[in-house]
Amino acid sequence: MPPSPAYAPATRHADLGDAFYDVVAPATFPQHVIRYRNDRAARTVGLDTLTDVEWIAHFGRFEALPGSFPAPLALRYHGHQFGNYNPELGDGRGFLFAQLTDTRGRLLDLGTKGSGQTPWSRFGDGRLTLRGGVREVLATELLEALGTDTSKSFSLIETGETLVRHDEAPPIHGAVLTRLNHSHIRIGSFQRLLYLEQHDAIGHLVDHAIRTTMPELWRDTPSERALAFLHQVCRNVAELGASYMVAGFVHGVLNTDNINVTGESFDYGPWRFLPHYDPNFTAAYFDQTQRYAFAKQPSVLLWNLTRLAECLMGLASQEDLQAALGTYRDALAAAFRAATLRRLGLASGTPEQDEAVTGALWDFMHASQAPFEQVWFDLYGGRARLGPRRASPIAEHYRGDTFAPLEAAIAALEPAAGLRLDHAYFAQERPCTMLIEEVDALLDGIAGQDAWGPFEAKLRQVDAVAEAYGVR
Repeated sequence: MPPSPAYAPATRHADLGDAFYDVVAPATFPQHVIRYRNDRAARTVGLDTLTDVEWIAHFGRFEALPGSFPAPLALRYHGHQFGNYNPELGDGRGFLFAQLTDTRGRLLDLGTKGSGQTPWSRFGDGRLTLRGGVREVLATELLEALGTDTSKSFSLIETGETLVRHDEAPPIHGAVLTRLNHSHIRIGSFQRLLYLEQHDAIGHLVDHAIRTTMPELWRDTPSERALAFLHQVCRNVAELGASYMVAGFVHGVLNTDNINVTGESFDYGPWRFLPHYDPNFTAAYFDQTQRYAFAKQPSVLLWNLTRLAECLMGLASQEDLQAALGTYRDALAAAFRAATLRRLGLASGTPEQDEAVTGALWDFMHASQAPFEQVWFDLYGGRARLGPRRASPIAEHYRGDTFAPLEAAIAALEPAAGLRLDHAYFAQERPCTMLIEEVDALLDGIAGQDAWGPFEAKLRQVDAVAEAYGVR
């Protein structure tokens, strides 16, 4: 590979020492067919110059990238799964393959899913179904387009294996996914150290996380660093929770091992987008208690952050840690207002005006039960797009008393600067959606007829969303 000038490999995770990971070998697959190659993300880390043969060598056979780890690292962590602590976790079907510095100067990880067994696989086969890989690509692409800070699905390669699963009809094809993340340091990474009573290692991990992901937080004492770190993680996770809500997204498995310190959404298993406002909407059929229902996501994120604060009690006082946790509620409220206005394409006004829009919007969503994404699409740009709203397929929802408070609140705010209202996406009657019925139809076509055209067409639609909203 003649590296791109942007290619800047790193091995910073190795600085932690081998008590934090296990060196592992990737699985050997009988076949390699590239099903998704994210050249847009690859360009940010100087890997867009790879040929398809080189791409398969690195992301199908996991030959080391020059200058990064000579062998993959399976990371060690614990976590609460649906509220129950599990000390048997860790990278069981993935590993940290490489680290690179992107064109913005950030340290990024290339992690995997479905790359084979590790010491933490327990009784699993270490594999990923093709269906699961495609679902992750779809989730990350649309979430990015809607403004969520998410991992990037970097590569999806079909492996030629047939897998056995109890929740999926055969034939079940195998795949290996590579994702690009800002960090794989999880809340569960700290919980493992607390469980093992490795208190010095907790401070070591805090310092490493600050140095590699948020160096502006460096302070003179361990206590000051721990508190600054917790404050920032709370702000990061608040941004994540707000972005889920305005996207109408339900992650499905917000366990502590699925929340990283940068607040970047990652590791998608069961997920769904709302068809209409429903606070009890869940993504996982096995979430019997609705622990991770749509409206509970902000509170469960705070619960997870509280687990992180518990891990830091050897570094700072309980009183100070509780005060740092208080950052989350104010940050969430501010992020929620800002995300709501961003999704509506409105400039911020007075605090009272912003709050009026936020409250009226969600009241309208609840009362009208209008299609969730259609409402955001129709109202985008505020008074600058009255015509499309009146011609909307759900225009009847915008007539009458239910909509009147929201209409008045939106009219009081200016459209945001730089909107791309002339984009072809906004000439459509309906927005791009990713409801479960659509996703299942795409997956069934791939499984039954090897039909990739609808999947590729959906990704083109998502590209249009991202362009229209100025994300790309």
